[in-house]
Amino acid sequence: MACEHLATVKDVEPSSPDACPECVARGDGWVNLRVCLECGHVGCCNASKNKHATAHHHSTGHPVIQSYMPGEAWRYCYIDDAMLPEGAPFRGAPPADEPVEPIVAARRTDGPTPKAIIRAYYWIAGTYTLAASCIWGVNTLFLLWAGLDIFEVFIANTAYTIGTVLFEVPTGVLADTRGRRASFLVGVIVLLITTLAYVGVAQVGGGIIAFSLVSVLVGLGFTFYSGAVEAWLVDALEATGYDGTLDPIFARSSMVTGFAMVAGTIGGGALGMISLSVPYVVRAAVLLVSFGIAWFAMPEIGFTPRAMDLRRIPAEMQRVTMESLTAARQSAPLRWLVGVRLVEWGFLMWAWYAWQPHFLALWGDPDAVWLAGLLSALMSLSMIAGNGIVDVLTRYCGRRTTLMGWAMAIEIATAIGVGLTSNFWVAVLLFLVMIGTAGVVGPVRSTSIHQLVSKEHRASVLSFDSMVSSAGGAFEQTGLGWISKMYSIPAGFLVGGAASVVVLPMIALLRRLDDRSDFIVGRTREKQRGCAAEGTPAIGQLDT
Repeated sequence: MACEHLATVKDVEPSSPDACPECVARGDGWVNLRVCLECGHVGCCNASKNKHATAHHHSTGHPVIQSYMPGEAWRYCYIDDAMLPEGAPFRGAPPADEPVEPIVAARRTDGPTPKAIIRAYYWIAGTYTLAASCIWGVNTLFLLWAGLDIFEVFIANTAYTIGTVLFEVPTGVLADTRGRRASFLVGVIVLLITTLAYVGVAQVGGGIIAFSLVSVLVGLGFTFYSGAVEAWLVDALEATGYDGTLDPIFARSSMVTGFAMVAGTIGGGALGMISLSVPYVVRAAVLLVSFGIAWFAMPEIGFTPRAMDLRRIPAEMQRVTMESLTAARQSAPLRWLVGVRLVEWGFLMWAWYAWQPHFLALWGDPDAVWLAGLLSALMSLSMIAGNGIVDVLTRYCGRRTTLMGWAMAIEIATAIGVGLTSNFWVAVLLFLVMIGTAGVVGPVRSTSIHQLVSKEHRASVLSFDSMVSSAGGAFEQTGLGWISKMYSIPAGFLVGGAASVVVLPMIALLRRLDDRSDFIVGRTREKQRGCAAEGTPAIGQLDT
């Protein structure tokens, strides 16, 4: 019976004339070379140290390869684990006397390893989140203490969200031109200055207008971070030859940031008992630490920075915006994934600020700042638990829409439950479950998007994705904030939870597309004898 995957074979141009590019980037050698007959990727064989040809199949699902060695033209199908009829030899195959080691000039023996990149990513994400979370448990209480009413609090938070909308694309342009590292470092400095400005506005009684203006600039600081650090991670891992999946990295990163949130929120609550301004000052100090770590441990590899004329920024913004819109228009999975975040994130942003006065009112002491810090820490642990579920479940073959669908259904049900109950303990329990399910959706959705976006436009598309979700957040925070003032915060939970139901048909439609980005190639696939639905079989003994 003929292999049906021969239909995927194309007239490809090998991506390298005589080498495994990923081995060259790592400074490693190889034994033999193979060519993917769907895209032309050249990778090393299974007898080589890194097995890049097989890793390419695992990441893309491309099924058929051909030998790229002199005198050989055999073909092999990974999915059927079968040899295929020979094809035409590649003219550019390396000659028989070509050494299999890369030239000395191409070796990068002193460069960072994938483990070093991942470790640096965890440190950067952890310290940055520690700094940010110092105020998360007390921010709403701080604004109320500064003289704003509950609706003005959400107006100030909406101003922050508007800032992220305005600056997502420009900061994405910076990350895609001057580099991801430069974007992050500038963002830390901006956030440090605006954090201290927040304290200054409170001290002089600046009111809603001053808080709103500073909040817009706080949004600027955060947009330098969004997209850029993740893009740096993925680019650097590709450049250093990482051949694993991204799901566990994002899940473990979320666990690291979750623990940082525990420390930050508990510390912020305790410091807030001294003065609600103190957590903001401590946040600025921790941002300096994050800046130092990034300065020394965040090399710009896997991406080549290019000059950017400030006069060209408007044109560059237009180009990036159009390319992002084109990517979304051409990719139905990307559209639905952006839609999921548009709805979910908007509600979560409101809920995070709304629970603080609501839960303290249910407790019976609106001045119990320590309790707000403690509850924030529990929510961080809940987020970690959700991330841990992802880390466990992605060891097995499956589909990302399964995880997102169940998680969103539970998230919606618990949000409505928070609005219905007047019992403090029940409300806290339901809210913790809601945050935990958000910890499942986040890393799964992020991995799907990374698999859909090309490296050249990764930072901009991620920033555009964040911009769209922030626009939804601005709308939902304003609307639910008005409901909170005119009716009650529980009413906001009821309306927001009910409105989030629209996410479920989005996920169902995403699943029907059967896109490769939806399928999880489990780390235990060898024990499962492959992932049949995704097309990743157990590999035979052949030196492929």
